[in-house]
Amino acid sequence: MSAILERPTLVLNRNWQPVGVASVARSLTKVFSGTARIVDPLSYQLYDWEDWSQLVPNKDEPFISSQRLRIRVPEVVTLVNYDRVPRNTVTFSRRNVFKRDNYTCQYCGARPGSESLTIDHVLPRAQGGESSWENCVLACVECNHSKANRTPDQAKMPLHAIPVRPRWSPVYAARRVRIESWAKFISEAYWDTELGA
Repeated sequence: MSAILERPTLVLNRNWQPVGVASVARSLTKVFSGTARIVDPLSYQLYDWEDWSQLVPNKDEPFISSQRLRIRVPEVVTLVNYDRVPRNTVTFSRRNVFKRDNYTCQYCGARPGSESLTIDHVLPRAQGGESSWENCVLACVECNHSKANRTPDQAKMPLHAIPVRPRWSPVYAARRVRIESWAKFISEAYWDTELGA
């Protein structure tokens, strides 16, 4: 059941714009407290806790059970009072570089698995390069060794893509999880950009 409680739920502001992703547990807490409503992605009907807890899950739907209740797992919630769109940024971190580069060596295009990938500084630190979105890429161990302390031009190893800071979106925050019902609330450009669809 803990895996179900950690599933992602798309969070919309009261204007139905995506503003984040929360776990099912957090989303149900918001609905129970009255700060959010569950959105049925098929009918767009809104449900408060009382109404949602009365619905019987279909056989193929995930649910949470207690001694008295079986509660459907929500996929989308909307906040009751929040109407802003936060300006989120993606934190520069090893995990996020792996996500941005899709676990792919940016020199040879190989996908050997995370244990065989390293972070490479495009402009090497030995030449004054910094650890930043614009200067770090994934490289397989072999390419990283071949490039050594040289720039891609010096090593004659062109990059497949210029490294940039990724744009934050709810999909990016959901760690590459694609829930089909979210497509009604998130533009296709988000899916294509963030998930490489």
